[in-house]
Amino acid sequence: MISLSAYLILSAIVFGLGLAGIVINRKNVIILLMCVELLLLAVNTNFVAFSHYFHDIAGQVFVFFILTVAAAEAAIGLAILIVLFRGRKTIDVDKLNTLKG
Repeated sequence: MISLSAYLILSAIVFGLGLAGIVINRKNVIILLMCVELLLLAVNTNFVAFSHYFHDIAGQVFVFFILTVAAAEAAIGLAILIVLFRGRKTIDVDKLNTLKG
């Protein structure tokens, strides 16, 4: 059986990768969205691990809500990204910083 600390270490590594991807990569919006998904995956791993460790299903139920929000965030984020690419012909974050009505 895998211990709780192994899950927490794995979750910390995934969270660190997601955070490093957000800090290091400031150019590509798609990679930024993937790094946000990694952060949410790390949080979900923690919820499931603690839920299993404490024999409580509340953490697993909360994960379903987070997955729903993450799916909506990914769909809306990619839709916005497609609209921006069609209008500006780039997905470079530095070039998307000006908002014009």
